[in-house]
Amino acid sequence: MPPASAPAEAEAPAEERLTYTLNEAARRLGISRALAYEAAHRGELPVYRIGRRILVPRAALLRLLEDGPPDSRSA
Repeated sequence: MPPASAPAEAEAPAEERLTYTLNEAARRLGISRALAYEAAHRGELPVYRIGRRILVPRAALLRLLEDGPPDSRSA
């Protein structure tokens, strides 16, 4: 019998989830974990905080990748 603290097997694949952890988002962006935290703190990376967890909405991350950061767009 697996230990009670084992992660749930029913977790959805990352491509199907609506949010990523900040570490997952950093990997997808190709940046360091520290830079992801800095970008979230500055408001450059859209995040939601739920308790102590910091989550990045998949749709917002995809939009960021398509459009680039807000200050790089021409006015």
